[in-house]
Amino acid sequence: MTAGSASALVAVIIEDDPGVRSLLDEVFLAAGFETVLAGSGLEGLAAIERNRPVITTLDINLPGIDGFEVARRIRRISDTFIIMLSALSDESDVVLGLTSGADEYLVKPFRPRELRARIEALLRRPRLADPRLAEAPRPADPDPAADGATVLTWRGRVHRDLSLDLDTRLVLIGQKRIDLTPTEFDLLAALLEAKLRVCSKADLARGLRGSPEGSNDYVSEPDKRAIETHIANLRRKLGDSTTSPRYIETVRGVGYRLTPAEDL
Repeated sequence: MTAGSASALVAVIIEDDPGVRSLLDEVFLAAGFETVLAGSGLEGLAAIERNRPVITTLDINLPGIDGFEVARRIRRISDTFIIMLSALSDESDVVLGLTSGADEYLVKPFRPRELRARIEALLRRPRLADPRLAEAPRPADPDPAADGATVLTWRGRVHRDLSLDLDTRLVLIGQKRIDLTPTEFDLLAALLEAKLRVCSKADLARGLRGSPEGSNDYVSEPDKRAIETHIANLRRKLGDSTTSPRYIETVRGVGYRLTPAEDL
């Protein structure tokens, strides 16, 4: 175990089982991280505030407050990527974990190689160093488009009154800031980039992994269900409706895309 420095890749490991904690420590050290170990949720929250980790692993069955509540509290103070690790494998537990703010959910016992692959995929995704340091800027007015399509502006993307800035990783509806997890932001950015092109669940999952465009890497059914959960969380935060969507619509049996602007 090593304490984090300002310039290092830091991981906070929140796990009360000493054996699992030691294994996680080894995996992250081998991946080039400095690690901070915590045996409870409150200890982990304090470590996150002190060290600003890039990635946090989080057990569910913790002493005191459980991992679901810890994840919700983490999201109030940090945009660290959260990998939730648990022996709970029911779909309802996975959905609750992702809804609580986790970016990944791995079922114990996990393979160190799979965890390492998830770590490397997360490192390929951009993130804002600390959301508390960024002020929400006022987006520029969208450039007019004859067909009403999504246009590139404000160093980011705009669809209707929804604005996303790729540099600061801020999302606004009108002038209201919307707080998204890193995964929710990346999914929204992918949909805005695709405009009216349909994005399949598999393609969205590959995008989160950092796979090359056009890749046919295998995507498991649990990974596809995780995309469904992240999209549901994203819609909820945007105040979007599944029956009369304003921003994201489901193309049944295929995937997701932006709503046509002419539906205004």
